[in-house]
Formats: sequence, structure tokens, C-alpha cells
Amino acid sequence: MDLDQLYREYFTSVYRYIFSMCKDSLLAEEITQETFFRALKNLDSFRGESSARVWLCQIAKNIYFTYVNKNNRLCELKCDESDNLVGDSVESIILDREQSAELRAAIHALDEPYKEVFMLRVYADLSFSDIGSLFGKSDGWARVTYHRSRLKIKDSLEVLK
Repeated sequence: MDLDQLYREYFTSVYRYIFSMCKDSLLAEEITQETFFRALKNLDSFRGESSARVWLCQIAKNIYFTYVNKNNRLCELKCDESDNLVGDSVESIILDREQSAELRAAIHALDEPYKEVFMLRVYADLSFSDIGSLFGKSDGWARVTYHRSRLKIKDSLEVLK
């Protein structure tokens, strides 16, 4: 497998996947670049058990969540040090973080293939046909799996309330 070929073929998919999560083009580009750097370092460990796109998106997702966790800790430190918060109140910031954390936890708790299908559909914006192809299944299978993953997330979030 050639990294140049991977880069040309999957850069846009990985970038769109990360951009859909962070809504920041510079951050998405930085994480995408880091994804391909790590893929280069670990190219020999790619076993081909999933498609290259899924493998790259998994690397990107891990980098993104590491970034988010690190920055949440930094933000919490800054918020503790500052008495002047502009915009949102402390309560709404904490509530947003808690809701975001609960959603991430609910997604992370999904069994496979529900978690991966959900991530590919929502964050990578792949069609059901593309998702089905990645798993060697039909687009109908991808639709049903995605629908079930949404129900599982919804149930999980309702249990937390």
C-alpha cells in the first residue's frame, strides 16, 4: 500500500469526517495531516481487516478525541482561573460539556458495527451505499444498522436523565 495513493484517495474523506466533528477547517486540516503522518509510521501494521478509509478515519477519530480531551482540561483550568467569562454562563458551559461527554460516551459504548456505521454516516457523511460496501453488505443493511445505532444512543441518553 502506497501512502501517496492513500493520501490522494482518502484525504477528502478523512478531512470531511473530522470537519463534521469539529467545524473548524484549520483544526480539521491539522488533524488530517497528523492522521496521514501516523498512518505512514504505522503502515506496516495495517492488516487489511477493514478498508483503508475506515482505518484512516479511526486514526483521525482517536487524534481528534485526544485533542478534545486535552483542550477540555486546559479550558477547565482557564475557567477556574478566570472570574470573567464572556458569553455563556459557567452553568451552560458545564452543561454543554456534560451533554457532549454523554453523547460521546453513548457513541463509544455502542457495539460494532453500530458504532462504526454511526460514525461513518454522521461524521464522515458517507452514503448508505458506501457504508454497505465498506462492510461488504447492502445499503439496506447499512440503513437498518444506522437506525438501530440511533435508537441505542437515544435509549442510552434517556437512561442518563
